[in-house]
Parts: sequence; C-alpha cells; structure tokens
Amino acid sequence: MEKIFDITIQNRKILYKILKRTPPNLLFEIPEGYRNNIWWNIAHVVATQQILIYKFSNLTPRIDDSLIQKFRKGTLPNLPPTDEELDHIGGFLFSTVEWTQQDYENGIFKEYNEYTTSTKVVLSNVEDALKFNLFHEGLHLGVILSLDKILLKEKAS
Repeated sequence: MEKIFDITIQNRKILYKILKRTPPNLLFEIPEGYRNNIWWNIAHVVATQQILIYKFSNLTPRIDDSLIQKFRKGTLPNLPPTDEELDHIGGFLFSTVEWTQQDYENGIFKEYNEYTTSTKVVLSNVEDALKFNLFHEGLHLGVILSLDKILLKEKAS
C-alpha cells in the first residue's frame, strides 16, 4: 500500500502547484461545455477521499463535514472560496494523505460498508477504496488539465 500513498502524494503535488499558480479568476471560471471549475475539482478530490476512506469505514472524517458536503459528488461550484478555504484545501491536499497513511498503518480501518461507484467498481474494503481513490483523483487531474488548457487558450485570445 506504500506505493498507493506515494502516488497519491505525487498527484496532490501537481494539484497544489495548479492551485497556487492559477490566477483566482481562472481558478473559479467555468468554461462553456463544463459543469465545474479547477477549484471545485481540487476540493472535490479532498472531499471524496474522506468519504471513500473514512465515512465508508464508519469513521469520522479528518476534515470538517461542511467541506465534504460542499464538494461531494453531485455538487456544483457556487461561490468562490474565501482565502481561508483556499488555504485549508491547499493544506488538506497533503495532510489528508498523511493522516490516512498513519491511520492505515495504525490499523484503525476495521470495517467497511461496501459501495458501488458510479463507474460500477465495487469497493469492499479500505484497500479497494484507497486504490479506487487514486483512479478517481487521476480522472479529476485530467479534467483539471483540460480546464487549465482551455482557460489559458481563452486568456491568450
């Protein structure tokens, strides 16, 4: 499982770099043909990881439930975040992975509520969830890179 955590951290480093280098007006812009923005996608991966790993393991997530509710599956961007929210999510990109690795190594994940994802993958235990989460984050990184490319192209026009 060590490799899963390593790859997740590498993905999160890319997300953090995008979060920090993207001007706020582009971070929150939703291009035509898209339903969300770069910011929502970054916050969504943090929220989803907490749901897949902690909530489905009957454990209390490590981040505030209001963030999870705001960025969970089925939500859409509403208002731009506060500076505090930006800072929190930026920090959570790393701390949530570190906490999860520590909790996994400490054996706190004892039960799991089986869950079938929207891609029809059945998650039966926390190991399945950790693996699927990496796939999920990769999908959203792809969307973020697509949004980034479109927005930079529009900005140059």
